[in-house]
Amino acid sequence: MSISGIDLRAFVFLDSLQPQVCSQMGSTARGFLPLVGDASLFIEIAPGIAINSLLDIALKATDVRPAEQVVERAFGMMEVHSEDKGQVLMAGQAVLDALKMKEEDRLKPRIVSSQVIRDIVDYQTQILNRTTKSATMILPGQSLFVLEVHPAAYSIYAANEAEKAAEITLLDVRVFGAFGRLYLCGPEQEIDYGSEAAIKALDMLAGRPNEGK
Repeated sequence: MSISGIDLRAFVFLDSLQPQVCSQMGSTARGFLPLVGDASLFIEIAPGIAINSLLDIALKATDVRPAEQVVERAFGMMEVHSEDKGQVLMAGQAVLDALKMKEEDRLKPRIVSSQVIRDIVDYQTQILNRTTKSATMILPGQSLFVLEVHPAAYSIYAANEAEKAAEITLLDVRVFGAFGRLYLCGPEQEIDYGSEAAIKALDMLAGRPNEGK
């Protein structure tokens, strides 16, 4: 089966889900829950409706499990995972074959903004904790790293690489919409390590030019 007329916005392979990223995924997943150490694949396309067919292809070709399928008019996003990294890679290749594309035909991630706020005060921590609505919370005196990336699905990759590199706390990660957003908190030095790893990981991904305003 081949599908034409699709814009491959993001193709994101995570070789090993880190504990906080995995838990964050599990807290919002509408499908099958991933486990720590699973390999995971996020795919974002436009138009959104075609994501139904792409998930069907991935599931029938391999033994992966889906955690998420989001369908909107503009964008569609899917996630599949497995403890067998080879199965996840095969699922991704099945989707690429159907699209008659290569991984490098995705959009290259574009960092829209990034900032570190050091020694955050307690009034702002309360606002952030109410806004993110996660089980983890930022505390007064910690540092905060905020990253905005386009397309949105790349935010989960940045989060996973940051968690590999530093002792940070994942406050929130948003993987769907016009832009992805990542919020990390922790000691100042660890936030420096984690933010550097996240930005470096995104910069190293190949893809089509992504020149936004």
